[in-house]
Amino acid sequence: MSMSKVKSPALDPAALTPRVGNSYPAPYHAEAAKREKRILGDALGLTNFGVNLTALPPGTASAQRHWHSKQDEFVFIVSGELTLVTDAGEQVLSAGMVAGFPAGKRDGHMLVNRSQEEAVYLEVGDRTALDEVDYPDIDMLVRSVDGEEKYVHKDGTPY
Repeated sequence: MSMSKVKSPALDPAALTPRVGNSYPAPYHAEAAKREKRILGDALGLTNFGVNLTALPPGTASAQRHWHSKQDEFVFIVSGELTLVTDAGEQVLSAGMVAGFPAGKRDGHMLVNRSQEEAVYLEVGDRTALDEVDYPDIDMLVRSVDGEEKYVHKDGTPY
């Protein structure tokens, strides 16, 4: 970025402290434990959609493979190379490529850095209320419990 101080409404993402890891319960947190998200949307005061600049070191996943009931997701690969994993299999995405995940489409997705270099992507998602998340490969869901989003087993018992 330039040497002058950036003023609102602009923002230098490097000025934000990244959120490292994830909130998954054990044993599902390890794959994305080194993920680094800079929460741009919140820092800019956006309320209708979220924007994250996410860095994945080698060997790190973006998340567990998942899909959303009500929220769309979009990713833009900024740098590096990531493997997109969906029901259709795997494909490599490189800088400049994009992928989109429509709400309600029961096709779990995740990004995995299988390269030897850090990869960075921009993640955009809407903030539709009462969204539920399904993780097809593991015994985990996100459901609204007493008005709060919680991780639960597929039988509904809490973690």
